[in-house]
Amino acid sequence: MSVPEDVGCNNKECIKQNECKRNDIAKKGVAREVKTFGGTKEKGCKKFIQK
Repeated sequence: MSVPEDVGCNNKECIKQNECKRNDIAKKGVAREVKTFGGTKEKGCKKFIQK
């Protein structure tokens, strides 16, 4: 099941957080919902959306 594009992510340790649209919408407060996905310092999660 895919995650809608308006769901933000507040995962501070994800290696791809600065490249991810989900991080931006969470910071701006425009996300329908904010979650923490499974990115780590070594890899991004599978819910990543390129900016």
